[in-house]
Amino acid sequence: MTGTHPLRTGLVGYGLAGSVFHAPLIAATEGLLLDTVVTANPERREQARAEFPEVRFAAGPEELWARAGELDLVVIASPNKTHVALARAALEAGLPVVVDKPLAGTAAEARELAALAEERGLLLSVFQNRRWDNDFLTLQELVRGGELGEVWRFESRFERWRPRPKGGWRESGDPEEIGGLLYDLGSHVVDQALVLFGPVERVYAESVVRRSGAEADDDTFFALTHRGGVRSHLWASSTAAQLGPRFRVLGSGGGYVKYGLDPQEAALREGLRPDSETAWGVEPESLWGRLGSGESPLTGGGKPVPTRHGDYPAYYAAVAAAVRGEGPNPVTAREAAAALDVLEAARRSAREGVTVTLG
Repeated sequence: MTGTHPLRTGLVGYGLAGSVFHAPLIAATEGLLLDTVVTANPERREQARAEFPEVRFAAGPEELWARAGELDLVVIASPNKTHVALARAALEAGLPVVVDKPLAGTAAEARELAALAEERGLLLSVFQNRRWDNDFLTLQELVRGGELGEVWRFESRFERWRPRPKGGWRESGDPEEIGGLLYDLGSHVVDQALVLFGPVERVYAESVVRRSGAEADDDTFFALTHRGGVRSHLWASSTAAQLGPRFRVLGSGGGYVKYGLDPQEAALREGLRPDSETAWGVEPESLWGRLGSGESPLTGGGKPVPTRHGDYPAYYAAVAAAVRGEGPNPVTAREAAAALDVLEAARRSAREGVTVTLG
């Protein structure tokens, strides 16, 4: 697809993902137009109309498929269990698709969708926004630049302190909901590890339910052995009363330690927007990570490394370019399938207490 008109985008779902992440980022991206929001909830419609007065509404996704010729892109931001069916329906309607992570509950389903998109010649992209976190962009630059030497161990934590369950499908114990942290935050930490250090050959995991009244896993640990030899230790937890470093990476030439979480999600939740006058994705110098070596528990050793600015808008800018045939898909369905291979292996490992070898 070529041309200069804005790509008319339909957004399915206006809960947390749709309202906080997708709608604001779509609206802020040059070349994209938030055309239609699919939600039957009156309160969510009012919320969307207040920020996007020109947006149209549909009560269900079938209305989008019926007028597919009026759209150029569909974004699926509905509950996890609906992702596969909705993505398939969008592709069969001839529409390029962005799907919030996880793309599917299994790697096999993800590969079926990838094959369908390839057969139809349509974009199928997965919203892995954490690839554009400030700390991850900085770490990528350090690894690619050889600043750490040969990397031996990668530690990544996505930890929160939420001692009481919030409820809802994300914390449901029903397997059909694809809830729990293993598939939620686990999707992010595993994807980042694969981007940095490539395919995984062995997976060990622990995934437990800690909180009273909780149904789904809320404290998960992954130990991955990459084919290249790097060991990744990854944590996803809602039960961390003291937060560890977001990243600790150790190599033959030194280490990198970074605390704190990228500020973009908090900014979006507060109503700030990438196209506002506020500096976007910028964190204070006090949160910069440290690179080098040292034994002091007080200073951490090494030197401060300026953190790159976080850039979630870059994802949708890349999507717009890809739909127009002017650039690559920023996150492919086959990359998502590779991450799901690891997540499925982790689920089996935690359930059976074994280390799982991937082919």
